[in-house]
Amino acid sequence: MKRNILTTVLVTLCSLLGFNSCTAKTTGNDKTENKKIENMNNECKKLVVFFSHTGENYNVGYIEKGNTHIIADMIADATGADRFEIVPEKGYPKDSYDECIEIAKRELQQNARPAVKGDIAIEDYDVIFIGYPQWWGEPPMCVYTFINIHDWTGKTVIPFVTHEGSGMGGTDRKIASACKGADVAVGKGFAIEGNVAQKNQSSAQTSVNNWLEHLGFKK
Repeated sequence: MKRNILTTVLVTLCSLLGFNSCTAKTTGNDKTENKKIENMNNECKKLVVFFSHTGENYNVGYIEKGNTHIIADMIADATGADRFEIVPEKGYPKDSYDECIEIAKRELQQNARPAVKGDIAIEDYDVIFIGYPQWWGEPPMCVYTFINIHDWTGKTVIPFVTHEGSGMGGTDRKIASACKGADVAVGKGFAIEGNVAQKNQSSAQTSVNNWLEHLGFKK
């Protein structure tokens, strides 16, 4: 009977916080109950899915590791999550960022779904972080390719984005619309300038850690 009462309390708390039981963390004084919730968080399966562009990038020059990739690794390392990189079969130009984003604009206008390499079974995970650079006010179209081939029912989805001044830009709501059936953390995602991710990684790491702690994640 006591176990059933505790389960009900935990479910209620998680509903109020807008996440499933794997990501909930109370702010009350009951340390025992908080510990139990944190353990649930530790036991849930987490995945970081991301698209990141290498080569010539705005405001950071030619880079070997993409801005979003850097943040994705920080999140995965801090939470113990698995990771999967979305890689288009036809890559974007690396020597000209202007050419890259012009192709991205055409894909957006055409509502294209570029083919991607490989896949991962999101069905095996409870919480999925989805990361991308913001291009023309949208996630790159290859991110939608990945989203569209999966069933997101019952998953917790947390967006993160790299940008150069636009912030999240409402893309979390677009992810919410695309990930049908998921509990998407609209308004609770993470946005950071690519310049900071690339050139001030200690600051970026601190920001990532603070954000994850605020959400209730603990490795």
